[in-house]
Amino acid sequence: MDQFPHSSTSSTPPPRTGPRDPGDAWVEGDRGRYWGRFGAAGVLAYDPAKGVLLQHRAVWSHNGGTWGLPGGALHEGEEAVDGALREAFEEAAVPSESVEVLFTSVLDHGYWSYTTVVVRVLESFEPVISDPESIALLWIPVAEVDALELHPGFADAWPGLLARLDSGETW
Repeated sequence: MDQFPHSSTSSTPPPRTGPRDPGDAWVEGDRGRYWGRFGAAGVLAYDPAKGVLLQHRAVWSHNGGTWGLPGGALHEGEEAVDGALREAFEEAAVPSESVEVLFTSVLDHGYWSYTTVVVRVLESFEPVISDPESIALLWIPVAEVDALELHPGFADAWPGLLARLDSGETW
């Protein structure tokens, strides 16, 4: 039996179950509509032997069918690094004890922000799809990332993130 009874390739979201965090809401402003009342964050996991971990987003999700980072809405008062690591664990089983934070990159629109937390993998792991938001989780060689249909926000950020990663930047 399928782990998730609702298909991630369906164009309709799965039915909501259980309580939602107050941060799980849309915000709108002059620069667009974004998920995460308190902002959002995601993890760009880099394993020198494998590449970067990307999530093929469920078709029903915002910009569904594109490739992006495991991540999501921050909880009220949650630090971006903590939220990104929490979301990456929830969505892809990224073990925070097996990664090292290299740097962060923030897109800030004033009324909403997104923090990319770039981490180096210290101990190899295999991602696990643990919710219906993913079609796939794959390690993509860095040179092949641009060949994918990327989430628009990640596509905009990728050249700058790659340059910082290539430079060996750390905190």
